[in-house]
Amino acid sequence: MSTQNQSEEARTAPVTPAGDENALPADIAELSYEAARDQLVEVVRRLESGQGGLEDSIGLWERGEMLARRCQQWLDGARERLEDAVAARREDGADSGER
Repeated sequence: MSTQNQSEEARTAPVTPAGDENALPADIAELSYEAARDQLVEVVRRLESGQGGLEDSIGLWERGEMLARRCQQWLDGARERLEDAVAARREDGADSGER
């Protein structure tokens, strides 16, 4: 595949999460970045309110950890895509300079 096609693909390909999605429960693994972030904000709000008991708080904390991991997967995937696009652009520039 040519560098130009790789660069074009990088601009049009959707951002996908990086990492092993199977490590998370299906309901979390299927979340978009925004949905996971919004749920994480809600978990933090509930934990900070101090309304629940110990068991509820532990459950919320565990869910928050998984939601944070899902957000990180999305951010890592976006970073990889950006790095690929930058590398492809540099290659395009190097190819143009050789002509």
